[in-house]
Amino acid sequence: MANQSIPDTPLFDRSGSIRGYRINKMAMALGQAANREAFKENEEAYLDRFRLTAEEKKAVMSRDWHEMVRLGGNLFFILKISAIDPTPITKIGAAQAGMSHEDFLYERLGKRANG
Repeated sequence: MANQSIPDTPLFDRSGSIRGYRINKMAMALGQAANREAFKENEEAYLDRFRLTAEEKKAVMSRDWHEMVRLGGNLFFILKISAIDPTPITKIGAAQAGMSHEDFLYERLGKRANG
């Protein structure tokens, strides 16, 4: 469901929390070293342990941050996934804003990508 006051912004409410239970549980488990290793060794098998749907697995495996949130992922939980790659938080912010990383850096932070 989109937030009515901010168009195209997923609202993390009770229904979103319920919808995102599997993806959030999986992401929180990445706080344990053994789970991070299992994720790195065989990402799909790790996701299967948490019974992620095909849609959820696709979002995680393609690192589609916006889609993970749309599916009920709590940004604070799915950031644990970004620590494995590692993915700069500004790239996640750009994805959430629907912007290129370079545009996000400039328009939101006043920085040029190369300087």
